[in-house]
Amino acid sequence: MTLENIMAFSQGKAEPVWLQERRQKAFHLIDHLELPIIERVKFHRWNLGDGRIEDSPFEATVPDFIALGDNPILVQNGTRTVMEQLPMELHEQGVLFTDFYSALEEIPDIIHAYFGTAIEDNQDKLSAYHTAYFNSAAVLYVPDFVEIKQPLEAIFLQNSDSEVPFNKHVLIIAGRESQFSYLERFESYGQNSAKASANISVEVIAQAGSRIKFSAIDRLGKSVTTYISRRGRLAENATIDWSLSIMNEGNVIADFDSDLLGDGSHADLKVVAASSGRQIQGIDTRVTNYGKNSIGHILQHGVILEKGTLTFNGIGHIIKGAKGADAQQESRVLMLSDKARSDANPILLIDENEVTAGHAASIGQVDPEDMYYLMSRGLDKDTAERLVIRGFLGAVITEIPVKEVRDNIIAVLDQKLASRA
Repeated sequence: MTLENIMAFSQGKAEPVWLQERRQKAFHLIDHLELPIIERVKFHRWNLGDGRIEDSPFEATVPDFIALGDNPILVQNGTRTVMEQLPMELHEQGVLFTDFYSALEEIPDIIHAYFGTAIEDNQDKLSAYHTAYFNSAAVLYVPDFVEIKQPLEAIFLQNSDSEVPFNKHVLIIAGRESQFSYLERFESYGQNSAKASANISVEVIAQAGSRIKFSAIDRLGKSVTTYISRRGRLAENATIDWSLSIMNEGNVIADFDSDLLGDGSHADLKVVAASSGRQIQGIDTRVTNYGKNSIGHILQHGVILEKGTLTFNGIGHIIKGAKGADAQQESRVLMLSDKARSDANPILLIDENEVTAGHAASIGQVDPEDMYYLMSRGLDKDTAERLVIRGFLGAVITEIPVKEVRDNIIAVLDQKLASRA
């Protein structure tokens, strides 16, 4: 009956035959694949999918249109698109920023060519589950040689009072020599009265010479158990600068990967995370260097409050043949409670000579000398601590292209600090 439900959903959306076949194949793979490996995180008993595929009920909730401004925007509430905003000049250049099914009508061959190329169905149990059961999606397509000055903003809302699975797929395709900034927000709203699962996959296809600044803030609620995978596939001389802010309230496992396939490709990953309450977050950040002279850098900073748990796994892998490659990583965690738990695990896998690689990791408390300096200037302890934490996480926060979102991240951090038991 489950496969019948998947096919009924797919046919009801008038999905092409190739996608129906992909869903069927992925469904049959689920029972034969293992869960992804997130070192030192026990998540095997988490509810990461209950085998349902359905649409969200219609919701009237949308953000304040005035506050959103006039930059290109896509807003989805659950499985439904509630707002699209794309300037005419971008439309005339062939830019597409819309829901998945509209994109299938406008650029079917491009969607067919790239869907699932960064995150393959047979990667693990959760990737197969995603392909079989994703119930909504969005597409950003920027053609060759197009440069977009304004940031493109995607807002994906989840109703925390609904049990409908939040299984979202985002496909971003950057044409050759294109250039743009993209901001992504996953946010819950409501009273957190219903337990739900989220399985989110974000694919970024960076074709030769393209340059992408990818920023994200994840703020899913405490009633949502989340698996999120973001993966970039970079061709020759392509660049993705990732700035990822993980501020969820519920349990999360995250997989952030960049595959440097082309010579001279470059991925710079900056990740900040905050865990509080009894929350568990496990974050795998990986860069795999395939291309010659490819560069992959990872910077992860996290803060833990109360009885929270945060695990950073940084993985740099230089494949044989990637001469001249560079893999660097740094993971640091601030613990603001003696009941918090953390791991920062640097992993380097080097299969080639004539390369550069290095790593650093640390776990500790706020530096007493920093606190003493600030408090000697008249600041109280709480204010001084907040400033130290903002500075510690600032490497990522300052990279977010929209000021309102930067302010929002700071407000979330301040709220977490203020609510400590």
